[in-house]
Amino acid sequence: MRVTGGVLLAAHLAFVAWYTLRPLDVPWVMPANLHPLAGIRADLALGWPEAARSIGAGVGLLAPLGVLLPMVGGRLRVSPLGSLVRTVAAGALISLGIELLQTGVPGQVVDVDSLLLNTTGVTLTHVAVVPAGRYWLRRRAEARRRALPPREDAPQGRTPTIPRVGIAPWSDALPPSSP
Repeated sequence: MRVTGGVLLAAHLAFVAWYTLRPLDVPWVMPANLHPLAGIRADLALGWPEAARSIGAGVGLLAPLGVLLPMVGGRLRVSPLGSLVRTVAAGALISLGIELLQTGVPGQVVDVDSLLLNTTGVTLTHVAVVPAGRYWLRRRAEARRRALPPREDAPQGRTPTIPRVGIAPWSDALPPSSP
């Protein structure tokens, strides 16, 4: 599970890096958006179809990280809240790293709203998939464990040993004899 998650995570991050950090040949570039929710309001002003496409792309870009990051961890028994916090924090940091790297790429601009949308996508995917997936995997592992017959040759612990008492030399144990 961990290896598969690692390979899928590497492939997804390579795609995201290619998609977000490639130089664009555009005649004109919008200024950077450093005001939270200003870009989302501008998208909504263009109409619902354009807003749904733009906001959906922002939410969906890093959404697979909500599943892939816990998959790489590979633990089935973990606090749901702790897993959510770790995954969302990692997704936000990855999104922040992408935004910071975009400052040096021609045609790409920094947009704080994409940080918010990417983090929202990671959160929604994690909440929707990971708890149910972990429950299903735990239940499947428990059913497999119950279905297997007990092994006859299974180790049952250490072999008991009898502690040995050393023999004291008789000459030291007896009182000195007098002539």
